[in-house]
Amino acid sequence: MMTATVILENLLLVFLVLCAVMAVRFDEELISIIFLSTFSIVLTALYLLHRAADVALAEAVIGAGLSTAIFMSAISQIRHGDSD
Repeated sequence: MMTATVILENLLLVFLVLCAVMAVRFDEELISIIFLSTFSIVLTALYLLHRAADVALAEAVIGAGLSTAIFMSAISQIRHGDSD
């Protein structure tokens, strides 16, 4: 008999793989960035499920927060033609 934790973990793992595939498959950069951010959030949930709160916090701050901001800034500068 599968417990709720095992079911949740399996659902998160499937969603993690789907986010990774969708981030690679889309041609639009902003959609790919959104999927990468979602990937980081799901990975954070998996770390919390495995009781690794310190790693989850680092993943949330760096993976979902900082990386998304850097990617969005880079795409914005490329689209507007800024060289600074």
